[in-house]
Amino acid sequence: MLKVNSVTKKYGKVLANDNISFDIASGEIAVLIGPNGAGKSTIIKCITGLLRFEGEITVEGMNNKGRQAKALIGYIPEMPAVYDMLTVGEHLQFMLRAYNMTDDGYGDELLKRFELFDKKDKLGKELSKGMQQKLSVCCALVHRPKVVIFDEPMVGLDPHAIKQLKDIFLELKNSGASVLISTHMLDSVETFWDTAYIMVGGKLKAKKTMGDSTESLEELFFGITESGDKN
Repeated sequence: MLKVNSVTKKYGKVLANDNISFDIASGEIAVLIGPNGAGKSTIIKCITGLLRFEGEITVEGMNNKGRQAKALIGYIPEMPAVYDMLTVGEHLQFMLRAYNMTDDGYGDELLKRFELFDKKDKLGKELSKGMQQKLSVCCALVHRPKVVIFDEPMVGLDPHAIKQLKDIFLELKNSGASVLISTHMLDSVETFWDTAYIMVGGKLKAKKTMGDSTESLEELFFGITESGDKN
C-alpha cells in the first residue's frame, strides 16, 4: 500500500504540490491526471524519493526515504534513462544486484514480452527511444516491486509494447501491487482504472472511483479542469 499524507513541495516561492493526500491500496490501479504544470511529476518524484518535501509518504507502512521502502518501489520515468555503455542484459543484471536479488528468469521473460531479448548484447546508446522506454519498463519491474509508478509510460511505445504494458498493469493489480499511472493518454487506461485523482494547480481537485460515476475519464478530466474553478 502507498500512502501520501499532507505532502507539500515548493521550488523557491513556487508551490508545486499543495497539501496532497491520497492512498493506493494493494491490488489497486490509480490514475493521476491533470493539465501540464499541475504538479503530477513533482508528486511522483516525491513518492520515489527523488525530491525533498514536507509531509509523509509511506510504502507498506515504511517511510519512503528508507532503504527497505525504496526496495519495494518500481519507477518508470517519462523520459527513459539508460546507461550508454551497458548492454540490455547488463541493465537487468545491474538492477538485480542493486536489490541483492538473483536472476530467476523474470528478466528474460520481460525482455521477450517487449521484443528486446534478441537485443540483449546491444548497448544502451544503440537503442532507439522506443527501445529505451521498453528497457526502462523492464528495469523497473525486474525486482518485482510492490508499488509501481508509471509516468507517461506509453509515450513512444509501439502497439505491441502498449498491449504488453496494459497486460502488465492488470497482472500487477492481480498480484497485489499498488499501481499509480500518470498519463495524458486517457483512452489508454479507460477500461481498467479503479481510482482517478485529478490535479489542477498543484492541488488534488477530485477523486473518482470507477463505480461512482458514469462519466469517462475524458469527461471527468474536462469537467474538472475546464470548470473555471482553479482555486
